[in-house]
Order: sequence, then structure tokens, then C-alpha cells
Amino acid sequence: MSEDVKKFSPFDKGIKLVSKPSDLDESDDDPSVLRAQLSCGHVSDPGSLTDCCRAQLKDGQTEFRCPLCRKEWPYNEVRKLAKLTIDEQSNFEEVLGTNTVKKLLDLKDCPGCETLIERSDVSNLCVECSVCTVKTGRIFEFCWQCEREWKGPRPRLDHCSNVGCRRADQELLRGCDMITFTSVVYKGSSVHVQCPAIRACPFCGVLIEHNKGCKIMSCGNCKKQFCFACLKSSHDCLKTSTHFISCSASVAPRQTD
Repeated sequence: MSEDVKKFSPFDKGIKLVSKPSDLDESDDDPSVLRAQLSCGHVSDPGSLTDCCRAQLKDGQTEFRCPLCRKEWPYNEVRKLAKLTIDEQSNFEEVLGTNTVKKLLDLKDCPGCETLIERSDVSNLCVECSVCTVKTGRIFEFCWQCEREWKGPRPRLDHCSNVGCRRADQELLRGCDMITFTSVVYKGSSVHVQCPAIRACPFCGVLIEHNKGCKIMSCGNCKKQFCFACLKSSHDCLKTSTHFISCSASVAPRQTD
């Protein structure tokens, strides 16, 4: 939630206000608080909507989409329902413009130094950053697709050797269905927790599909345990919840890599 608490007023015009719990923040369930119903049908308060869209901008997106159903939210809708301040509007519009230019001109931030890099060979995902090469004294290359330091043979057009680099994996993370945990409910209620059906292990990146049972999963690749809902380690998650009660942290949004 944003530090500056934003709230709807019964006098807000042109906004469909409801007294339902937020779909973007499971901890936001006070029945006395008004929230907006978005064009996709899901419900949110202004702060959670702001945080959700800010995260999408940080990920390089040029449009806003509901993390639950993937329907697009027009910018004018986001501006109004997120109650963006003048400074926030300026920042959002600047980043949207930058992200659009990056896509049009095939530019990306180097993961080593964040310098804008243009790819000269579109048939090769392996790209060298001359700035990092000079700074480190060794050739620094990164993957244009997963934006991590290059691993594996080169040149390649499909993917590098980093786990989860394949485009198909990224599309699965972005477009998989939502599942309802059959044995995990929100604290103090009988409402079952929902989250994306496919997650990338937060430790090694391997994709895992959930079986709808317990929220704690063990990765078959790195053997580490984590919560499928909040994506924290099982140790950290279970400090403040149980295997069958919702996490104290919100359900983590869809992963994008």
C-alpha cells in the first residue's frame, strides 16, 4: 500500500463504488471502506491500484493490465481510480513514454549498469555492454530476453542458459489461469485464497504448477520450500500464518520473469 493513504468519497463522481474487499490486496477487507469496481470487474482501493500499476511500469510495460484476469485498464481509468496526484501522473506518463520508446527503438537497460543499450543484431540475444566491459575489465554480456548476465553458447535467437529465459515460460507466467486453494482460507473467514496456477520458484526460477492443495511447495529443482501465494520462503511465511491460513503478506502478483 502507498504511504499516502488514498480513499474514495461517496461524492466521487463517475466511479462505481462498492463495499467489497479489495481483489488486489487481501488484507484490505474493511467493510466500511469504499472501493472502486474496475472495468474488468475486479475491485480495488486507490493505493493498491497505484502500487500495482507502478510495478507494471517498472517491469517495462506500455499498458496496464489486471493481474488477475489480464484485461487492459485504460490509462484514463487508472488515473481516475488510482487517484493519481499531479506528481504521480507526471511520473507515470514519463515512464510510459520511456517504455514505449524502448520497445519501438529496441532499447533496454543494461542489468549491470542500467545504461540504455541498443541491440544491433536482432538475430542474437547476446548483447555486450561496452560501459560494463570498460568498468569491469572483462567482456560483459547480457541476454536481451531475460535481461540477466549471459549464460551459455552464443549467438542464439531463442534463449540463453539462464533458468526461465524461454519466451514460452514468460508467456505461461503472464497468461496462466487463476486457481483456488482447496485448503487455504483467509483468516477469520471461509473464503478460499486464489493465485496464479503457475509460479517460478523464487530461488532458482524453475516453473511449477500448483495442485490446489497446501500453499507451501517444494521445488523439485533446488529442493527449497516456498509459499505459492506470497512467494516468501516457507520459513518466513509460516512465522505469521499456517499451511491452511492466508499469508500475512498479500498474495504476490503474477510474475513476469
